[in-house]
Amino acid sequence: MALIPSQILRVAILLSYFSILCNYKAIEIPAHQTYGGSWKFLTFINLVIQAVFFGVCVLTDLASLLMKDAFCQEQERQRKKLIGLRDWLMAVLAFPVGVFVVASFWTLYLYDRELIYPRLLDGFIPQWLNHGMHTTVLPFIIIEMRTTPHKYPGRLCGLLTVSSFTLGYVLWMCWVHQVTGIWVYPLLERLDTVSKVVIFSCLPVLISLFYILGDILNSYIWDSTSKQKSS
Repeated sequence: MALIPSQILRVAILLSYFSILCNYKAIEIPAHQTYGGSWKFLTFINLVIQAVFFGVCVLTDLASLLMKDAFCQEQERQRKKLIGLRDWLMAVLAFPVGVFVVASFWTLYLYDRELIYPRLLDGFIPQWLNHGMHTTVLPFIIIEMRTTPHKYPGRLCGLLTVSSFTLGYVLWMCWVHQVTGIWVYPLLERLDTVSKVVIFSCLPVLISLFYILGDILNSYIWDSTSKQKSS
């Protein structure tokens, strides 16, 4: 039996994301005042994705609790829709985008933080908030995967959705550069055109690999759990 019920964990995680988003938006960073605001950063988009995902998780838990002792075909149909939405968000957005943000941020940060998170940001963003945006995302999503089984969509459908999201973000970054003349991330300012094309071409592939990783990990966790219960 879990020490803390999964429903309580989801509420706590959702509240933590609300706190992170509110604190982040309250900071007056010059980049937030330019074209695109916070929405040009994948970190912020990911925080919104995670908050929406855990919000749907909490709604699903609430619906299951309210319908525990009652049976209505229409209510059950709506509950199954919520579960389907929850699983879809987990598969194609929350896990692959969340893991990509954490992995790419800390890889570049450890190599040369000026490429992704210049030191001048330390004067605006406290360390706890930085970890809330770029670190705790990973354990939160792993906790969710470990406590609740999620049904992944078909591999082709999932990969097309993840790739479409990634391509959309790449086009959004290019549009912001077209309007402002400035790339969203310092790394892109240092690269030539060919290098940018290579990186932009690799991004859908990389995030698709994280999607496949999530699918495999979800299957491994719950197949192992089923075998343990049966034995």
